Amino acid sequence: MKLKQKNKINYLPLAIVSLLFVISSSMPIKAQWAIMYRDADSLILAGADYIYNLEFEKAEALFKDVQRKYPIHPAGYFLDAMIEWWKISINLEDYSNDELFKKKIDKVIQISNKILDTNNFDINALFFKGGAIGYRARFYTMRDEWFLSAQDGKEAYDILQKCQQLAPFNHDIMLGTGLYNYLSQKLPEEYPIIKPLMYFLPNGDARLGLFQLRAAARHARYASVEAKVSLLQIYYTFENNNYEALQIAQELSTKYPQNTYFLRYLGRCQVRLGMTQDYEKTWRDVLNGYVKKTPGYNAITAREATYYIGVALMNQLNWSESAKYFKKSLEGSRKIDKKPSGFQIYTLLKLGNCYDALNNRNEAKKCYNQVLDIPEWNDSHKTAKKYLQSAYKP
Repeated sequence: MKLKQKNKINYLPLAIVSLLFVISSSMPIKAQWAIMYRDADSLILAGADYIYNLEFEKAEALFKDVQRKYPIHPAGYFLDAMIEWWKISINLEDYSNDELFKKKIDKVIQISNKILDTNNFDINALFFKGGAIGYRARFYTMRDEWFLSAQDGKEAYDILQKCQQLAPFNHDIMLGTGLYNYLSQKLPEEYPIIKPLMYFLPNGDARLGLFQLRAAARHARYASVEAKVSLLQIYYTFENNNYEALQIAQELSTKYPQNTYFLRYLGRCQVRLGMTQDYEKTWRDVLNGYVKKTPGYNAITAREATYYIGVALMNQLNWSESAKYFKKSLEGSRKIDKKPSGFQIYTLLKLGNCYDALNNRNEAKKCYNQVLDIPEWNDSHKTAKKYLQSAYKP
């Protein structure tokens, strides 16, 4: 029984248009020409690494320096906005950064528009304006603001078309074109309900999209890391290519050890591949990050960590210790979830299994009956009834 994860790719209906122009989570810039003088370019690259490692104060200091040196260039302002984007991304339940994110995005658009007023083919201004609007569209999908998301997504898509004409073989641009080609074909296949919303967009090519994303991951100067993040999400969620996802997760979590987002993906890939000792260690690292109150580690990460540590101990037939971790995960779910989640349901089933293995049938039945009191999720009622009729046997 495998627990499906909520993916950071926004594959809700209107999210597709917001992903068409994702040049980079922190670097929507082109590799074949310089966007700024060497001093600022070095600050941008260093600041991007700080963002990915969740060292936001260090990144902000560098980007403020870029803004001081080049006040009429959108680069420093865009990257400063990406700090807020990552703060939101690592904890979607926290709304405290929303208004500042939108304010910073508005600043990027304002700076870009001043440039485009005198030259509407300025590639730098187009890149940053399109990236800013695209990220704002993604933000709106996360907050269920569908009309606003659609408006921004369509505008970002139009800018992508213009950029493709100006630089069709640029590897950094290929992150945006690759995502468009892959998702515009793949999402309607996976979620037929969104097909009517795709009629106004050109057809994509998923194979071409993967090629472009791999090219961006290998050769892009600025978008390489974000291309790898996108490939990690795609391999894990859509392609079921757990080995490729594992390699990318290992690379990113090693390079950016403070980023819990990458570490959690590493643990998930290890779970899928049955690497029990490895994923127990990974999830204990995640749990330790939460205990130490490391930035980026929150109650959601702790809930996930305790669940998978429980699974690892269960695989080792350590029933009593496994039950302890499932209880912690269940406690976390009840605090976090506004309504019962897949995590809560699977945790109850696993906890019931542990009680059965410990010959505590009464407690096991309580767990299974609690599952029946919760709305159905992935045949959960069928599974619970099976265990009520016949005790789980290791």
